[in-house]
Order: sequence, then C-alpha cells, then structure tokens
Amino acid sequence: MKYLFFLFLSVCFTVTNGQNLKIAKLKYNGGGDWYANKTALPNLISFCNHELGTTLAPEEDIVEVGSKDLYLYPYVYMTGHGNVMFSDSEATNLRNYLIGGGFLHIDDNYGLDKYIRLELKKVFPELELKEIPFDHPIYHQKFNFPKGLPKIHEHDGKPAQGFGLIYEGRLVVFYSYECDLGNGWEDRRIHSTPAEKHEQALQMGANIIAYCFTNAF
Repeated sequence: MKYLFFLFLSVCFTVTNGQNLKIAKLKYNGGGDWYANKTALPNLISFCNHELGTTLAPEEDIVEVGSKDLYLYPYVYMTGHGNVMFSDSEATNLRNYLIGGGFLHIDDNYGLDKYIRLELKKVFPELELKEIPFDHPIYHQKFNFPKGLPKIHEHDGKPAQGFGLIYEGRLVVFYSYECDLGNGWEDRRIHSTPAEKHEQALQMGANIIAYCFTNAF
C-alpha cells in the first residue's frame, strides 16, 4: 500500500507543478538493446496527445529497473532483441512498483522472449504469463481490436499475441509478442512500414496508454 501512495504522490506532484506527465523506457542489464526504437515513443506520445487529449511530455525518460525513480512513471515501456538480466534487488523494486500501481508494457522486438519470461519469474514467481482474451478492455479503448493485437511485422509466421501478468485482479504487465508494436510506432522510413500498419500500431499503443491511465490503482 505504501508504494501505491508514493506513486500517487509522484503523479500528483508532476501535475500540480505544471509539468507534463511523463512516460519512460526501461533500461536493464544483460546486454540486450533496451535502447531500441528511438523514434517509437515520441511518435506514440504525439499520437496520444492528439487522439486521446493527453498532455504527455513529448520525449520519454529513461529509467533503470532498480531506480527509485521508477515510481515517477505510470507507464514504463520495455523492448529489445536480446538478453535481459534482473538482479534480486531490481526484481524486488520492479515488483513493488507494479504492486503499487505501476504498469509495465514489454514489447518483444524479436529475440526477447526466452529471456524476459525467465526474468519475470524473479519478479512474480507465483504468477504465470497468460494470454489476454480478445474481449479484454485493453483491446477496446478508443480503438477497437476485436481480434487482439495487430500483426505489424512478420518474423516466424506466428500470430501476434498479447500476454499478461495479473496481480490481485489487475493487469500489471502487458507483453506484446510476435507483433512489433514499437517498430510500427517508429518513423515509417525506418522500417518501410505501410501506412495502415503504422496507424494500427499507434492505435493499439494508444489503447494501452488509455488502459494504463484508467486502471492504475
């Protein structure tokens, strides 16, 4: 409960001091490229500010897994292609952040899956990643996705899937797999993403942001 209180205070402090609310990208150890998709979050932020009426700061912050600053952000984004490693103290910090009202969106950029599943067991050893059903509210915010996550980029011929960790009835981690939302958010010139796929990716990202902001506590 105390962590929820700290998170609530940090959000209130940001708003009442005339600063735009910020979201963050998660910096982690292990050698994976946590810094991937540099234009993704600024583009998503701009889309959300226009389509949802949010007033998010135009650039994301960077926050480390073990930092106390994690509690400043209602939404934290994690991506990469490779290895991830959480220390025991980092796993505890992340767990407390999520229990306290935070939200983590993990976006597999192709190659993250086998590592992040192991590390999530350090954070919530008692929980299992479960596929999120298509009727879940995260797929039906401003934009409707009746078949779940859109498939943005093709890799292994697998369908896009949304997984989650649910703690005491609340979705605290959303994991977009075989989807590449972040690539879809990036400037279209970077991945030659078709306009329709780019729009779908941004719309689904806006849904995640909207869900996070309305289901934080």
